[in-house]
Order: sequence, then C-alpha cells, then structure tokens
Amino acid sequence: MGASRPTLAYGSWPSSISPAMVARAGMRLSAPRVQGQRTLWLEGRPAEQGRGVVVAAEPDGRLRDLVPPGYSVRSAVNEYGGGAWTVLDRRLWFVNAADHAIYAVDDGSPVQLCGDDQDDFADLVADPPHERLLAVRERREAAGITQALVAISLQGGEMTVLAEGEDFYSNPCPAPDGRRLAWLSWSSPHMPWDGTRLWLADLDPAGRPHNARVVAGGHDESVFQPQWGPDGRLYFVSDREDRWQLYALQALDAAAVHPVYRPDGELGLPQWVFGMSTYGFADRASVLCAVCREGFWQVERVYLATGRSEVVAGDWVAIDHLSARPGEGATWLAASATRGNSVLRWRDGAVRALRQTGLETLAPEQVSAARAIRFSTGEGDTAHGLYYPPVNPAVTAPPDERPPLLVRCHGGPTGAADPGFDARIQFWTSRGFAVLDVNYRGSTGFGRAYRRKLYGQWGVSDTEDCCRGALWLAEQGLADPARLLISGSSAGGFTVLCALTFHDTFAAGASYYGVADLDSLFANTHRFEAGYDRALVGEGEDRQARMQARSPLHHASRLRRPVVFFQGLRDRVVPPEQSQRMADALRAQGVPVALMTFADEGHGFRQAETLSRCIAAEYSFYARVLGLAPADPLPPLAIDNLPR
Repeated sequence: MGASRPTLAYGSWPSSISPAMVARAGMRLSAPRVQGQRTLWLEGRPAEQGRGVVVAAEPDGRLRDLVPPGYSVRSAVNEYGGGAWTVLDRRLWFVNAADHAIYAVDDGSPVQLCGDDQDDFADLVADPPHERLLAVRERREAAGITQALVAISLQGGEMTVLAEGEDFYSNPCPAPDGRRLAWLSWSSPHMPWDGTRLWLADLDPAGRPHNARVVAGGHDESVFQPQWGPDGRLYFVSDREDRWQLYALQALDAAAVHPVYRPDGELGLPQWVFGMSTYGFADRASVLCAVCREGFWQVERVYLATGRSEVVAGDWVAIDHLSARPGEGATWLAASATRGNSVLRWRDGAVRALRQTGLETLAPEQVSAARAIRFSTGEGDTAHGLYYPPVNPAVTAPPDERPPLLVRCHGGPTGAADPGFDARIQFWTSRGFAVLDVNYRGSTGFGRAYRRKLYGQWGVSDTEDCCRGALWLAEQGLADPARLLISGSSAGGFTVLCALTFHDTFAAGASYYGVADLDSLFANTHRFEAGYDRALVGEGEDRQARMQARSPLHHASRLRRPVVFFQGLRDRVVPPEQSQRMADALRAQGVPVALMTFADEGHGFRQAETLSRCIAAEYSFYARVLGLAPADPLPPLAIDNLPR
C-alpha cells in the first residue's frame, strides 16, 4: 500500500520546483528557421547573463553553438529588438549586443561587416540576387533618432538607404527573383498593431527601388508578416475584418487583395519585436498557419486550391515563430500543458522536438494545466483568462479551505497570456496557490475590437477585469476571497498598482518594473512608445488630468496593501525612479513594502540569479503577509512596516 498523503494548508505545500529550477527553465528560445537539413534558432541563456546564442541542430542530431563566447546576439532597435540574425548557406550574420555592429561568422571568428556608435540594426534578411543584407537601421544623432530601410553589401559593408521618411520600418521582404521588394512602415502615434502600410516597389538590376506604392494597410488596418509565396504572389496577414487573417495580392496592386484563409481565430501578433512569424509555405499547394482561438494555439495546414484545413500536430497549446521553406520542411516554437517551449521540426507530416525548455523532472500528474474561462466585467463586456488550479499529488488539501489566488497581469498592455507550460506558474500551483492569468480587455487573440477596448481606458478596464476575474473565481469556490494576490511586470505592474490603489480586492501585490506615474512615463519614454499614450489614455484637453487621476503615485495615500517591488537599474523603458518613488511613498505612510533593485538588469530580467532571487522573494513576501508557513526554507527579505 502507498504512503498516506499529509493534509497541509494551501500555500504551504512542499514542492520540488525550486527558485533555481525556475531560473534554469527560463531559457528563451526564439526565431527558429529551416536551412536545408539544419534547423537554427536563438537561445537567451540566463546562466550566461542572458547571452544570446544562435544554435544549429545538425542532420546527425548534434547541437552546435554558432556564436562564440564574448559575443551576444541582440538588437536594441525600438528597445525590444528582434530579427538580430540571418543566415545564407553556411554563413551567419548577427547584431552583437555590446557594440550593435553586424558580424559575419562561418567556422572561424566573427568578422565585423558594418556598424558604428550611431547605428543599431534589426530585421536582418539576406538578399542573394544582389549579394547584400537588408535591415532596419536605427540611427542616433544629436537631432534625434531616425529609422530607414537599408541594404548592406556583403563584399565590404557599404550601406545604401532604400526607404526613409517614415518613423518606423519592418519586414524587408525581397522577392526571390530579385525584381521586387516589399516592406512595412508606420508613423507615430500609431503602434504597428493599430495601423501599418504595406509597400511594394520594383527593383532595377542594381537593386534600387522605384515605383514604390502602398498596396494594403493604413491607419486603421494592421498588416503583419508580408511574405512571397512559391506561386509568386505576395501574402500577408491583416485585421481588416477584425481578426488577423491571411490574404494575398492577386495582381500586385491594392485593388486585388484576395482572402486566403479566414478561420474563427487569429493568425497575427502585436509587433513588439522584429522577426515575428505565424505562417509559412509547406509546398506550392499548402501553407502552414498558427491559429489562436480563446488564447490557445494550434498549427493548421491549409490547402490553397480548396481552402480545406487540417490540424498538424498534437497537444501543443502555444505556438510561436512558425517559418517554413517549401520542400525542406518547417519549424516553430511550441509548448504543451506539460512540456516547456520546444523547437519543433516538421517534414512530410512528421514532427520532432530538437530543443526543449521547462522541467523534465515533472510527471504530467504534477502539472497544473490552463483552463480557459470567461467572466462578466464592466460595460456589459466579457473578459477572458487562463485558470490554473493548485496541483500537488503528494499533498491533500484541507476540505474546508480554499486556496490563495495569484492573479497575473501580462505586459504590453497589448499582449496575451500564454497557456503553455511555464515553470513560474507551476512554482505557485505546486505550493497550493491557484493562478489566474488574465486576458483583460485590450489583449491580443480575440480580434481588433477586443484589442481596442482598452483604448482610452488603460488603468481602468484592465484593472477592473483583474478584480472581476479574481472575485468570480472566489464566487465559484475556487479561491479564498481574503487571500487574493496580484502580480505583473511593466504595463502589468501598472495594472497591479492601480488594482491595489483604487480597489480593495487584493490583499497584497508584486510590481516588476511597473509604471507608477503616467505623466513621467510618457514624458521620458523611448521613441517606439512615445505616442502610445494617445491611444491608451485618450486625447482631449483633460488628458493630463486623466493621467494624474490614473497614476498610482499621485494617489499613494489610498494604497494600504503590502507591495513588493522589483526593478532593474538599467531599465530604459520604465525609469527606475518610478518604483523607487512609489516604494518611498508607501514606506513613509507605514504600508508594508519591500524594494529589490538589480544593477545589471534592464527592462525584463535575463540573468538566472535575478530570476531565482525574485520568485523566492515574492513567495517570502506573500507568506509573511498572509501568515503562511512554507515547507521550503526561504531567504530573508527586508519588509519595512510589517509587524513581526
């Protein structure tokens, strides 16, 4: 007979998932692509201080780093970067994080192709017919920051401007025959998920563009991922009919836009970073599409002649960075409820995993799987979320107790909760916490209309949805209404502080590099988001008053709940002084508060030690505030104003 399971209070369960394991599982995989028999991808490694390394899976199964120590692949264009490498034959070109220069490497040491102190690059694309790279160049000068679409000769690094005059560019897309070039542009105050313009130009024999014209998009249409199909048509994703769906240009002009695939879901994503991709061509007759429904993703193969679709692969619920080369196969990132983010290679209907993050030591019965929920919220609307119940087969919960609930607020705020395996969530559920990841109004994956419900209402609708979701779970008997907690980063940290300041729903919260003062944020924020406030807060003469009314720092006297702050001192998106000023204000009025700062971290923590310290400190903070008795030993945490 098996040993009896102890009955232990929720929130205090022993767990095999340590903070250090969460940090190790936090390796970031991105941008996989097929190259013949090889598959390449980018890894962000917390154990190497967040260093970015391009890795190749060779045909014999060996994994090989293509970027040697001392170099890190990362772009800082638009602050969030992306698209920092490309490959042609056996040669790799990448943007180096330290000096923003472009380097080439094959089997030797990297050799600088171009770059100086003024420039940074993103969206690198090889253009073989013209023996060059295409890229988005961001130039910093005394007069300000500008962007341009540029060509860089592979023979000497000479740079030629192909397009300029717009505020932002992305997705340089050369036709395989070298005769045409497509790209996206947009201008402030619009964000790329609000409105982008798809340009198409003819190229002369030297690769110079002429006859450039807009063929799709505008201020009220977001075009995403232009790509040339094997049939010679230009394909793209557009939200012109509310949801991001797949279209093509029939005759390479704006009058001939043809719908290709319009599922009851979304194919696009908000372009916070460069190089995002949700579809690719399996062959001349079919296209592989990543489709999101109710927050859950799957890959579908769509046959172009008939429109018939079929699901490609198994139990994966989160899909990202799908790319393909006709005749060679496809690759994408995927996570299931029980398996962490993986690099998958697809060919001839077979799928195999080449690299996986997460915690391989967990059995499926130890994992809490996401459940999609809907709940009523303000203005008669419905909001969405992913609910994770507490799970630990080694423990029995008291029959008359309900678990504490941790509400998570994703960043952006134009982003979405991810239903794939996340070691950070399992850290909490294995200890007896329920978790709610809220897709509040404004989130991606539910259409343009839902995404725009936050416009003019940031700090109001998102906060209300987090409160309503927590209370709805408490009403269902799935959470203890006296032990509701809230945590979020960046824009999600702003939602946390608003919820704690203007509502009485939560007992405590954690703000990771969160916004406390909207006026200060938008007065000092970086160029990419400089006009974002016009959508999120709204226009009009009372805009300044609205920002003050919604800024927690201006109403700190109303915040009486304990808060823990985590802040990188190199943050250029949310100035570190926001967390410091908010913590100082709470400390001065006797509210329990803790502040942890990290000298070598920016916006979004990358280092393993930081990740480990933060989740341990957050748990320690909640345990002391709620009076829990954790089974695991926790590091000491200095909390001001908290009685012993």
